[in-house]
Amino acid sequence: MRIISGTFGGRRFSPPSGIPARPTTDLAKGALFNVLDNMMDLEDISALDIFGGTGSISYELASRGAADITVVEKDGTSVEFIKKTAKDLDIADSLHIIRSDVFKFLKQCSKQFDLIFADPPYALPNMGDLPIIIFEKNLLKPEGVFVLEHTTHNDFQQHPHFLRMKNYGATIFSFFTQTSK
Repeated sequence: MRIISGTFGGRRFSPPSGIPARPTTDLAKGALFNVLDNMMDLEDISALDIFGGTGSISYELASRGAADITVVEKDGTSVEFIKKTAKDLDIADSLHIIRSDVFKFLKQCSKQFDLIFADPPYALPNMGDLPIIIFEKNLLKPEGVFVLEHTTHNDFQQHPHFLRMKNYGATIFSFFTQTSK
């Protein structure tokens, strides 16, 4: 795996075997950040990366200048890997790692973010609850963006905050904004 662009562009990292994550492919991640770069300035933003997995999205955000990144992951091996990689990249001060169930974290969170990224397990039975919770809890700042990675088994186009969908093979990114349609 590698960081696509920014300060750490080209840096590679190798998660240990046994991490129960399905990392976003480099192709899909590159496409995602092309869209995000055209939607918002990533420098100095506050971001929330839920279902953090290997931390790949968080490292990419840090590489592009995000100032305050919170990553939520419940798997202990994944959390330790993210901590180690953050230290290796010297971003431990701007990367806040929380070991928790994402739904428990979201229900108690009161902070607002410029960007929220979610890459849940594709078979997550309550994936449709994520946009509902994020908007009911008002977790996005005005003009903030929420990106949900999923498959064709889910369709969020009828959600009142849905903005657009980008399809990259088996990976789909649905984009939502704080401002409604």
